[in-house]
Amino acid sequence: MKETIGDVFLLCKRMEETLTFEAFYRKRNGLSENDAIPKLEPFNVYHLEDYAGTTKPMPYSRKDYYKISLITGKNRVFYADKTLSTQHNMLLFANPQIPYNWELEPAVDKQGAFCVFTDEFFNGFGNIREYPIFRPDGIPILDVTNEEARILQAIYDKMFVEIASDYAYKYDVLRNLTMELIHTAMKMQPALQEKNPKSDSTAAERITSIFLELLERQFPIESPAQRVRFRTPGEFAEQLNVHINHLNKVLKVATGKTTSQIIADRYMMEARAMLKHTSWNIAEIAFSLGFEDPSYFVKYFKKQTQTTPKGYRS
Repeated sequence: MKETIGDVFLLCKRMEETLTFEAFYRKRNGLSENDAIPKLEPFNVYHLEDYAGTTKPMPYSRKDYYKISLITGKNRVFYADKTLSTQHNMLLFANPQIPYNWELEPAVDKQGAFCVFTDEFFNGFGNIREYPIFRPDGIPILDVTNEEARILQAIYDKMFVEIASDYAYKYDVLRNLTMELIHTAMKMQPALQEKNPKSDSTAAERITSIFLELLERQFPIESPAQRVRFRTPGEFAEQLNVHINHLNKVLKVATGKTTSQIIADRYMMEARAMLKHTSWNIAEIAFSLGFEDPSYFVKYFKKQTQTTPKGYRS
C-alpha cells in the first residue's frame, strides 16, 4: 500500500457535511427529501458496478455509518489527512469518525461490492470500533491480491443471497457474514492483528477505552463555529476523575504514547484534514480545535509536523 501527501489541491475537494444513512439511501434510490421511504434496515449490500453507474462522484465527507468496500484494480482514497493508494485490489473500511472519498478513475470499469451498516447493527454484539481497521489511527485500506479478492467476494456473494431471502433471521446471518469479512481481512494482513488483544477486565483498560472514546466524540468538526471541548491532558483527566499522572501512566502502558502525544496526533490529523479539504482560514481552524490564539496554534502545528499550517496547505 502506498501513501502520498502531495498534489493536495489538485483534488479540488472540500469537506462536506456528514452524509446520513437515510440520505445515502435516498441518493442510492433517486428519492427526494419529500419522498416517503420504508423502514430502513441497519444493513444493506450492493454490487459496485450497479452503484457506480447511477451516482455522482462521492463527496469528501464523513458518513454516519460504516462501509466495507471491495474494489478491483488500482485505487486511490483520500482518507482524513492522507492519500492512500493500492496497486492490486482495494478493501476499504470506512467508519463514522473519519472523512474520506474514493476517487473513481474516468473510463475505468470497476467491479466489486460494498456493504453499509450502522452502529445499531452491532448494538449488543461487541464493539467493532476496537478493531485496528476501524480505529482513527488504524490502517483503513488493504491492498489485496486477486486470489484474496476472490475469497472476499465469495463472502459478499453470500450476503447477496441472504439479503434476498425470506429467512426471518437473515440479519443475524448477515451480521455473522460481516464479522467473517472483517476477520478474514485481518487474517490476510497480520500487521493488523494486535499482539495483546484488549480486555475490559481491568480499571486501566477501561480508563484507556473511555479516554479514547471521549477524544473521538469531539469529532467531526463540520463548521468553523463548532469547537472541541477538551484539549489538554488535564481537561481529560478531570472528566475521567483521575489524576493526570495516573492517566498518563495508564495510556503510556496501553498505547506506548503519553496523553499529550495521543491528543496531539489526533488533533493534527484533524487539522491537516481541514487544511487540505476546507477553505477555512487558519484562525477558524485554530478556534475549532480549541486554540484561543491562532499564533499559538501555528507554533503547536509546526512543533508537531515540522511545517506551518500555511506551508502545509500550499
